[in-house]
Amino acid sequence: MCKFHYLCNGNSQLITHNSQPMSVIDSITTGNGTAFSFEVLPPLKGTGINSLFRTIDELREFNPRYINITTHRSEYVYQESPEGVFHKVSLRRRPGTVAVAAAIKNRYDIPVVPHILCSGFTREETEYVLLDLQFLGITDLLLLRGDKAKHESLFTPTGNGYSHAIELQAQVNRFNEGYFIDGSPIKEPGQPFTYGVACYPEKHEESPNMDMDLYWLREKVKAGAQYAVTQLFYDNDRYFRFVERARAEGITIPIIPGIKPLKTARQLSIIPKTFKVDIPQALATEVLRCKSDDEVRQVGIEWCTAQCRELIAHGVPSIHFYAMAATDSVKQVAKAIY
Repeated sequence: MCKFHYLCNGNSQLITHNSQPMSVIDSITTGNGTAFSFEVLPPLKGTGINSLFRTIDELREFNPRYINITTHRSEYVYQESPEGVFHKVSLRRRPGTVAVAAAIKNRYDIPVVPHILCSGFTREETEYVLLDLQFLGITDLLLLRGDKAKHESLFTPTGNGYSHAIELQAQVNRFNEGYFIDGSPIKEPGQPFTYGVACYPEKHEESPNMDMDLYWLREKVKAGAQYAVTQLFYDNDRYFRFVERARAEGITIPIIPGIKPLKTARQLSIIPKTFKVDIPQALATEVLRCKSDDEVRQVGIEWCTAQCRELIAHGVPSIHFYAMAATDSVKQVAKAIY
């Protein structure tokens, strides 16, 4: 089996939490070493939260500076009535992002970053989410457009919702200034929100070219984004070239690499299709030599560990792990680099 060797020059340091945790931008720019963070999904409707807590218990020893919680829109499905007639209904399979964020914050005292989406949400729904989060003392956000609905060929806003993340930023900024979406003042404004956005080292699938992608990232920074988290990638050169181009465009915010270990042979085709990223030939060749998914998992851990060591050697302030269905692999990588 091929080995991948890079030098590691950073170590995570413990953060002392208090009643007002540091914001994400403060924790990744003022802490020592390369910050560790990861992302979780709210549990499926009706399945309870214990499996999510087990994921956090597996990874908390590496002192996560923050935990991201994804948000999921409702989808249309067809359900059969007792009379045998199919009805189109709206179903949200993973509710509870706000509640999950509160539960993690309360149980672990780890800063949480819920995702706020354009996709599937109206402006009014977003406003109430902001109010709820502010009541809970959760003021770090990741603002995203989100994916189009499964039944759509093109992204379509819900009701009077937004088509682009930068429009969502404008609503959050206005809320921070003390105004609701109808223009009325907030009588007692709470602590303002801070937020990051997404970026794409291999270009967003809907962008015509990388220049346009970087233009919109620059606009999101001008609008108030304090950091950006990348789509997952497996080729560090793509990330390094992207950061170099971003800096040349005057984008100076931290660009946090998003990483996910490969686990199964099927992912060689699923990941490029789902996330619109390339699998490097060297990694694909190693996976194809494997006789089982256990061997693939080990290759994925080795490759991911090598990626992270090289990223740390290049001075990235933080590495963000997409831990969904890969907690065991992320733990092995984190043991090697933190």
